[in-house]
Amino acid sequence: MNEPTLEQVRQRFTADCFASKMGTVIEDIKEGYARCYLDITPLHLNAAGNVMGGAIFTLADFAFAVAANWNKPNLHVTLNSQITYLGTAKGKRLIAEARMVKEGRTTCYCVVDVKDDLGHAVAQITSNGFSIG
Repeated sequence: MNEPTLEQVRQRFTADCFASKMGTVIEDIKEGYARCYLDITPLHLNAAGNVMGGAIFTLADFAFAVAANWNKPNLHVTLNSQITYLGTAKGKRLIAEARMVKEGRTTCYCVVDVKDDLGHAVAQITSNGFSIG
């Protein structure tokens, strides 16, 4: 069976309506890996003018979903996530790189690093996923 192309994966994940409405874009996929980005707009800012934590988490959770599911027959959903905010974004784009650390029969573990386009660390997320099918 052929693996889906990047364009096919992007099309599949347009069904993730919230992440799509937030502006997330899948940039790269490999086995156990996904890189996604979000161009920062006023929609993503909090009252202090910084990127809202929920926007950062949305991008990271989306990157996890792509890394865990883009080429798998069984759907993995988030069982638990832990986020640590490391700094404010200084650039115009957030980039999330998700790496699957462990994939078992029913669970998986992933680390997602979020940086801005200037290379500043913004957050790190760890997620456990559960296979529901």
